Amino acid sequence: MTATTHRDFTLAPIDNERLANLAGPFDEHLRQIELKLGVEIANRGHVFRISGPGKTSAEAEKLLKALYAEATDTVFDSHGIHLRLNQANVDQVVDHAYEAQEVSIKVKRGTVRGRGANQSKYLHQIATHDINLGIGPAGTGKTFLAVAMAIEALNESRVQRLILVRPAVEAGEKLGFLPGDLTQKVDPYLRPLYDALYEMMGVEKVAKLLERNVIEIAPLAYMRGRTLNDAFVILDEAQNTTIEQMKMFLTRLGFGSTAVVTGDLTQTDLPKHIKSGLRDAIEVLRDVEGVSFTFFEARDVVRHPLVARIVNAYDRRDLQQVKPGAE
Repeated sequence: MTATTHRDFTLAPIDNERLANLAGPFDEHLRQIELKLGVEIANRGHVFRISGPGKTSAEAEKLLKALYAEATDTVFDSHGIHLRLNQANVDQVVDHAYEAQEVSIKVKRGTVRGRGANQSKYLHQIATHDINLGIGPAGTGKTFLAVAMAIEALNESRVQRLILVRPAVEAGEKLGFLPGDLTQKVDPYLRPLYDALYEMMGVEKVAKLLERNVIEIAPLAYMRGRTLNDAFVILDEAQNTTIEQMKMFLTRLGFGSTAVVTGDLTQTDLPKHIKSGLRDAIEVLRDVEGVSFTFFEARDVVRHPLVARIVNAYDRRDLQQVKPGAE
């Protein structure tokens, strides 16, 4: 773990309006900077202390002084802070060796926290990165935790919309013609996302937000041609995307938005000759700054204990035989 250093400084000249503009309502701008850089910011008036890895703390001090100077002429909002964090190339200076701060999320059912190191890491990565990939077996909390983070961002007005997306691919079954309008046809594919929302927000509130289009649940095909600003976007079951679909989805991201991509490479329902867009994205994006990866294992499963043993049994079988046409 990287040693923590403390940097003390005073923002000058003394100007309470500029300070309030910099800090934001209830210090939300300072919290935004903390999460992005992985530091702690404390202040008493214009006197500040930044705690964190040495190089990152120095960059945080530099950023705060620059923002304070700009605060005379510019009224900041979370979108503006996000842009300035990107302009400062903070991803290049963040020391990821520090111990991840615990992220807790308040939802209707209580407080959601990571169970185990991988889930805690996953939550922290989502809080500090714009694009996040969570890969692993069923029951590891990939989608549930992503939805919880999205709801918190919506409740705190860090985003204006919550968009949940799944590819409409049949899981090895031919369902044939489905009656009803377009919404009724795709709803069965999106039901797990509804279930997560209902559990954390309640059916009535979800229904109201869906009616107002604050929450949108849609098949992946609906994303083409859109630019998603100030949104929290989750792509679930991403192992069933093609390479072209994954590229299309990842390039929809606009300013002030966060994307989470979840999937299980062992449960791909694509035709055998088509490479999964999720597998391809792992290879292509592994060294791209600003993109985080969390790889879950059978030991991270939080469902019935038998689920973890089932996952392990299939993994052992897969190691013992080479599948024809495997990637």
